[in-house]
Amino acid sequence: MTALIIGGGLSGLALADALETQGKDYVMLEARARFGGRIKTEHCQGGYFDMGPTWFWPGQPRMAALIDRLGLKKFDQFAIGDLIYENERGQVQRGRGFSSMQGSWRLQGGLGTMIQALVDRVPDHRKRLNADVTKLTRKATGVTALLSTGDTVEGNQVIVSMPPRVAAKIAFVQPLPQAALTSLQNVPTWMAGQAKAVAVYDTPFWREDGLSGDAQSHFGPMVEIHDASPAHGGPYALFGFIGVPPNARADEQTLRCHLMEQLIRLFGAKAANPTQLYVTDWAFDAYTSTEADLAPLYAHPAFGLPSSLMHLWDTRLHFSGAELAPEFGGYLEGALEAAENVLKILEIQDR
Repeated sequence: MTALIIGGGLSGLALADALETQGKDYVMLEARARFGGRIKTEHCQGGYFDMGPTWFWPGQPRMAALIDRLGLKKFDQFAIGDLIYENERGQVQRGRGFSSMQGSWRLQGGLGTMIQALVDRVPDHRKRLNADVTKLTRKATGVTALLSTGDTVEGNQVIVSMPPRVAAKIAFVQPLPQAALTSLQNVPTWMAGQAKAVAVYDTPFWREDGLSGDAQSHFGPMVEIHDASPAHGGPYALFGFIGVPPNARADEQTLRCHLMEQLIRLFGAKAANPTQLYVTDWAFDAYTSTEADLAPLYAHPAFGLPSSLMHLWDTRLHFSGAELAPEFGGYLEGALEAAENVLKILEIQDR
């Protein structure tokens, strides 16, 4: 059996790592020029700053086991000091309390360290970047993947490990049942419409001022801010989720000006000159977000694998990814959970 894994994010990498450990035949195809999917870590002067997922939590056994197996280390989200609140008129208030993310964990080196460790476990001949799959064709003996370059890759099984709405853009021959296509299009992509900013500084001046770095704002553009500093030493950082709708933040230069104005309002003049100001807007990433994902999500969706996406193409076609995990949908743990569930199916079929 040769398995084609379409997508080299955490779920696809976890599946590739498991198949490698079992000595199975597989190829992983990633459309981007990098692995990791929505996990993206920027590096600045020895610091590491996650521009996608940031946290994981106690009670997530797969993440705990993976980090232990890869020899990585976690640390507590900084949570000491006052919060800041900005009301609808831009008036700033300082209150006593702790970070809203107190109790969450981050990874030393950033989550990109975990991605790189997994990538390093996959031999070069089993992974391809810049491999954008545009069509999957079912054949009598397996499945053929057609890439945007015109190249083809053959396999007996195919696992589409990407956001379901992005997966729905692939041309499937034979066509998927309408119920399956509708399911793919109806599963929201967690955090796809989000943008994130990280301001990097030489000193943690907010900590010196008795602040946790935690802020909530009804004035914006960032609606939620947290300390994003490394576990030890500098440089230090504040990051925020940008609450301005995607169509209103397309002008990045204007957005950056508003971001700096807000940081100064909240944290004072010392915030005026960051070493770097990183902005990543996932809403404009074609491999993450679709037009349907631009509408805001106000609650965590009820994720899981719809029955219409099971047993397709005589159980040659499978779907994985964080949004399809029944227990931890949308989270890093969910990406591992979904990969684990597909692996169980492949093991049964390979007996």
